[in-house]
Amino acid sequence: MAEKTDYEALAANLLKAELKRKGVTYAQLVERLNAMGVDEKEVNVRNKLSRGKFTAAFLLQCLSAIGSQTLHLA
Repeated sequence: MAEKTDYEALAANLLKAELKRKGVTYAQLVERLNAMGVDEKEVNVRNKLSRGKFTAAFLLQCLSAIGSQTLHLA
């Protein structure tokens, strides 16, 4: 199994940090995504974030679902 690249790890860590900052759990994220019409299960979200393998579209959907207006990369 391939290891996470630096950018995969960065993407996962950025999303996890935003969830923490907003006080949103994985279960709440899934509810919000589902309300937006994005069909996800909590276990799938957990796996995506732990592997760091997800699309840019998924990242943007998650950020939109939790109401993030800005993202700081450093």
